[in-house]
Amino acid sequence: DKLESIGWAVFYGCRSLERITLPLKDGMICDNLFQGCEKLRHVDLVEGAILQKTTDALLLEEWKKIMYIEIDSIYHILPTTPAGGTDDVEDEGRKGREVKLWIRSVLHKIVHYKAEHHRYLKEATITLELALWKKRLSEINIPDGDEEGRAKCRVKCGADIVMKNVLPFLELPTYTNKMKD
Repeated sequence: DKLESIGWAVFYGCRSLERITLPLKDGMICDNLFQGCEKLRHVDLVEGAILQKTTDALLLEEWKKIMYIEIDSIYHILPTTPAGGTDDVEDEGRKGREVKLWIRSVLHKIVHYKAEHHRYLKEATITLELALWKKRLSEINIPDGDEEGRAKCRVKCGADIVMKNVLPFLELPTYTNKMKD
C-alpha cells in the first residue's frame, strides 16, 4: 500500500519474467519498465480478488461484461507487444506502456461504474422509501392536508428497518482506489 512507484527499468533485460503482480494504482510504472522482458505475458493485480467481488456486485450485467473484458484484455495485448531490445537504448518496447494504459483504463472504468452503481442505488432507495410510505399512508387513511400526520407516517413506515436489512446486500465491496487526478 505504501509503494508509490516502480523505478525506471527495474526489470530491464529480465528475460525470464513471465508473470508479475502489480497494485491497481495509476502512475505506478513507467513506459520502459519491462524493456527486454519478452516472455512477460501475465499481469495479476494485488487487488484482483476485491476487484472481482466489486465487478460481480455491479448492478448491470453489461457493466460486468465490460469490466471482465477490460481486465482480461491485458492477456491478449502482452503476447504481441514488443518488449524492446536490451542492446538498443532507443528501443524501449511497449509492454510497460501497455500495462500502464491498461491499469489506468481498468481504474477509470471501475471508478465510473462504482459511481453509477451508487447513483442507481440512491435512486432505488428513495423509490423504495416512497413506496413504503405510500403503502403505509393507504393503510392508515390520513386525511388530505394533515402534513403532521403524513410526516409521522413517513417516520413510522418501516423504511428504516427495510433499508438497514436490504442495503448491505446491494453495497459494493470497499477498497482504496489509486486513481491519479
